[in-house]
Amino acid sequence: MSWSLGLGRLPGVVTARTYRREWLRYDVTAGLALIGLLIPAGMGYATAAGLPAYTGLYATIVPLLAYALVGPSRVLVLGPDSSLAPLIAAAVVPLAAAGGDPQRAVALAGVLAVLVGTVLLVAGFLRLGFVTDLLSKPIRIGYLNGIALVVVIGQLPTLLGIDVDADGVIARIGAIAREVVTGGIDPIAAVVGVGSLVVMVTCRVLRVRIPGVLVAVVGAMVLSAVVGLDEDIAMVGALPRGLPAPSFGGVGWSDVAALLGPAVAIALIAFADTGVLSRTFAARRGADVDGSEEMRAVGVANIASGVFGGFPICASSSRTPVAEQNGARTQLVGVVGAVGVLAFVLLVPDLTAYLPKATLAAVVLVAAAALIDVKGVVTMWRMSRVEAGLAVAAFLGVGLVGVLEGILVAIGLSLLAVVVRAWQPYRTELVELDGVPGLHDITRHPEGHRIPGLVLVRFDAPLFFANGDLLDRHVRELVAHAPTPVEWVVIAAEPITGLDTTAVDELVDLDRYLANKGIRLAFAAMKGPIKDKLVRFGVGDRFDASHFHPTVRAAVTAFREHRRASGDADEMER
Repeated sequence: MSWSLGLGRLPGVVTARTYRREWLRYDVTAGLALIGLLIPAGMGYATAAGLPAYTGLYATIVPLLAYALVGPSRVLVLGPDSSLAPLIAAAVVPLAAAGGDPQRAVALAGVLAVLVGTVLLVAGFLRLGFVTDLLSKPIRIGYLNGIALVVVIGQLPTLLGIDVDADGVIARIGAIAREVVTGGIDPIAAVVGVGSLVVMVTCRVLRVRIPGVLVAVVGAMVLSAVVGLDEDIAMVGALPRGLPAPSFGGVGWSDVAALLGPAVAIALIAFADTGVLSRTFAARRGADVDGSEEMRAVGVANIASGVFGGFPICASSSRTPVAEQNGARTQLVGVVGAVGVLAFVLLVPDLTAYLPKATLAAVVLVAAAALIDVKGVVTMWRMSRVEAGLAVAAFLGVGLVGVLEGILVAIGLSLLAVVVRAWQPYRTELVELDGVPGLHDITRHPEGHRIPGLVLVRFDAPLFFANGDLLDRHVRELVAHAPTPVEWVVIAAEPITGLDTTAVDELVDLDRYLANKGIRLAFAAMKGPIKDKLVRFGVGDRFDASHFHPTVRAAVTAFREHRRASGDADEMER
């Protein structure tokens, strides 16, 4: 009973129970429209990942069926993707080359997909979806531009029909240039590849209703069959007959250990891409998708892909819009697409014997071009030179250091950016303006005037070990350069959202320094949890309730009352 109830909660089962007859036409139409894209895209991304083209079809069929059952999004299309292909190649190809067995790459890619899925599944149950925030917008732009460069350089030799034996982006660019200069291009392969590229771009520019990918692929296959190009240039070859099946032979525990690190990196990118796409399409429909549920669903889809001969997958930013534009209503779209691809594999597996590899390279190049965002970098440069610099650094990390290493560079830069911002936060002195209520930043209002005897300081960051000394020095400088003798220093503490023991020590040192000069240190608008930390860290007696004021204005009022009381006392003594 509990098992049936558990199955009944699956999104696909819920959708099936509430399915409306009028949705069927839209779902079937969208699914059929997808098939023409799913086949060439899956095969192309497989070759970009260094794997046999047919594995891209397995990585399309099985995940679509799995996600239709467990996926929370009703229109999301999962499958091989250009952003993951270089990562898979970087993880699998070196290990596969060491074994010398062509099928070893397929087995390793399957294990990698299972590991990626397991990481996502566990992270989803632990509700760790927030970790994708480590890839900030500038880092993602730079990283994806770097991935696009790697994919383009990787596919150019196939597009032009040349052989390149070089590792690394710079080395491959040099090798390609030498082949071009010395006439190493295969003219027939180049004509087919560049021609396919032109067809796809033209269809996109002219907004032809039939997908350019489908036009180019079918056109190239017909041309190959009629003219007999299969004897002159490299072809994809016929597909293996039969259904997708598990293939983990020859993979040892040492291989699993070697793939674990790349699996974590791929899981991070896969969910980051899927999460953004899922939220975007859900928002368009006025729906909401739970990030952790989405993470678990993508994890299940990856495990299914790996078990049945595929490789790591994520949501597709090119195929999902096609499903939506064709009126997709539910996950049935993915089922129709998967069944269509499966029918292709079972009924006409020999058809791909006439598909030129150069055309498949053109398919991947067009997809990679969609990742390029030069405009985003230029816009970011105008908005923030620091963030634009981070984007460029992430781009160079992927292009020069390596794809997998580039992820670590990107995450490291994101964390460094957080630390730098907190280490050097904005701080200022607050002043009064004639005729304007409140207290204001002196940097933006140099015409403001200080309150004699009072220094008001605002520090816009959590206080921790890296910036506690900065606040200390800033206050001391303001006190030293104050135009009149200082009696009180008030820290406008509302922006201070964190506190550690090192920062507390700095506050104590500052209080001692000011006390020796006869100056009182107080805080305004400090949050309750920060006050609790002061007590927990053992300085509650030093900073008792009299040191805190509910607002900055209340602190100013208290200071002026103190001055009046002091003046009355002086007058009475006289």
